[in-house]
Amino acid sequence: MESGTGDRRVDAGDENPERGNWANKKEYILSTIGYAVGLGNIWRFPYLAYKNGGGAFLIPYFVMLVATGIPLFFLESAFGQFCSQGPINVWRAAPIMQGLGVAMVTVTLIVSIYYNVIIGYSLYYMFASFQSPLPWSGCIASANGSCSHMAEGAQLMCLSSWGGGGGGVPFQSPSEQYWDKVALQRSSGLDETGPVVWHLALCLLLSSMLVAAALIKGIKSSGKVVYFTATFPYVVILVLLIRGLTLDGARDGIEFYIGSQSNLTKLTEAQVWKDAATQTFYSLSIGWGGVMTLASYNNFHNNVFKDSFVVSMTNAGTSVVAGFAIFSILGHMAKIYKMPVGEVVKEGFGLAFIAYPDALSKLPVAPLWSILFFFMLLTVGLDSQFAGIEVIVTCLLDAFPKTLTSKRASLTIATCFVLYILGLPCATRAGIYWVTLIDQFVASWVLLILVLLEIIGVCYIYGGNRFIKDIEMMLGNKSFTFWLWWRACWFFLSPCIIVVILIWSLLTFTPPSYGTVQFPAWGLALGWSMAIFVVLWIPGIAVCKLMRSRGNIWTRLKSLCSPTEEWHPYLDAHRGQRYSEERCRYRTKRKNAPQVNVNVISNSWL
Repeated sequence: MESGTGDRRVDAGDENPERGNWANKKEYILSTIGYAVGLGNIWRFPYLAYKNGGGAFLIPYFVMLVATGIPLFFLESAFGQFCSQGPINVWRAAPIMQGLGVAMVTVTLIVSIYYNVIIGYSLYYMFASFQSPLPWSGCIASANGSCSHMAEGAQLMCLSSWGGGGGGVPFQSPSEQYWDKVALQRSSGLDETGPVVWHLALCLLLSSMLVAAALIKGIKSSGKVVYFTATFPYVVILVLLIRGLTLDGARDGIEFYIGSQSNLTKLTEAQVWKDAATQTFYSLSIGWGGVMTLASYNNFHNNVFKDSFVVSMTNAGTSVVAGFAIFSILGHMAKIYKMPVGEVVKEGFGLAFIAYPDALSKLPVAPLWSILFFFMLLTVGLDSQFAGIEVIVTCLLDAFPKTLTSKRASLTIATCFVLYILGLPCATRAGIYWVTLIDQFVASWVLLILVLLEIIGVCYIYGGNRFIKDIEMMLGNKSFTFWLWWRACWFFLSPCIIVVILIWSLLTFTPPSYGTVQFPAWGLALGWSMAIFVVLWIPGIAVCKLMRSRGNIWTRLKSLCSPTEEWHPYLDAHRGQRYSEERCRYRTKRKNAPQVNVNVISNSWL
């Protein structure tokens, strides 16, 4: 396991000795499924389904999956596999778009900061679950002892003098009180940062250590870890589903999810289709650079179409099945509280750390189910974080191969340490506000812009027909009918849907908030600054490249819209000849064939 550069992360039999390849196809599939299946499948999809017509929501969801989800996932996977480069160097195919790759990495970097914090929340709740009874099963006395109880129907509510963190709400459920007062020690707003909450900081540190340990040897180590982290969540979902279906009230929850609440008239509402497209888009993690990065370690002739279809459908199926597991237990909680299921359902953090823990506390042997649930959240989060860190590290290695290739382990540890330091503000008493702010401004409509430009870059600058010929070379499939649908999606359907969603998202944008707590003006300004910072890489690098090119403006544009001669590790480049679709020959790498050394490319991204 040693390459010519002294890097011990690749095998002698790797097709690409410069970067290494997956040990086998299973590791790639599991890693990609683990990356695509994230927390949104568990805490967002069920909420959207019940809100948008129950079972009827599955119709627009799967329509959008076919029209946008699978085509874009296939596009990113094929582009990464063909070029065998990360999301920055892959744009040597169209250098003017290289800023798009930097923007994708920037988004991944920022999101990885708060995603690590969410993993820390899961770790804390998992450790707290090793108690009987669960610590959020009853009210917590306030510092001055003024805590009383009241019953609304059959639900126990806590009355506390702690007003700031409660957002002005005098009554809270025990699980909500525990989340606000013990887990987060939440302040009254973004203006009140407060000290670091040390149990969260320690859990954040442990999360960073787990990620660094799994990625210490790149895909050679993470590929082994995902055998557990990508499969265990399905075991837990299945166990929770079986347990939930045996509970009293489970039928009410299931019917509320997709049964009697199913409303086909909802299909006439544009908001339902927008939610379906948005959920499909984000749940597959398109536009983050992770799909492209993971695919870049595939063998050249890997059947990337089959893989994309399998991963996309697995992701969708996970969302649907997770909804059954969630709502069966929420139905039981509603039965106990003698209230409608809709009144106990929450979205996002409220579902994962308030509603569901509350429901689990009502089950026999509650600590066991709570441990399983939060361990599932931990593994789901870790899989997505693995790919996020891999994007950052891969791009650095691709940009500076001679300097960093032999220092893979140190680079991974340094990256995780930097992300830990940057995540400490999210572990303060105002941390949940920072997490919400980043999520709303960076991990939302900004991604729509990136993916729209990605489609333009691949299909209209690099050339959609050229790209299809590249995929034909990898797959060997030259059927016109096969490519007819993908051409329709890439050239028309997908970009049109994204433009509609983007315009709608901007027109209906409302300032984000956490519950009843509004963000200050400076916080919103900072959020917009983060979003603008991400997008500015695209025109900024394009202008920089134009200024550094030679010739008139038309010559410069033409040059920057054409692949460079060394852009592809499989390219037969004779006598330094510039890439020409008509004159260049491609070949696959063979053991004794002369190799094109991609390290001859300048280490500068610009």
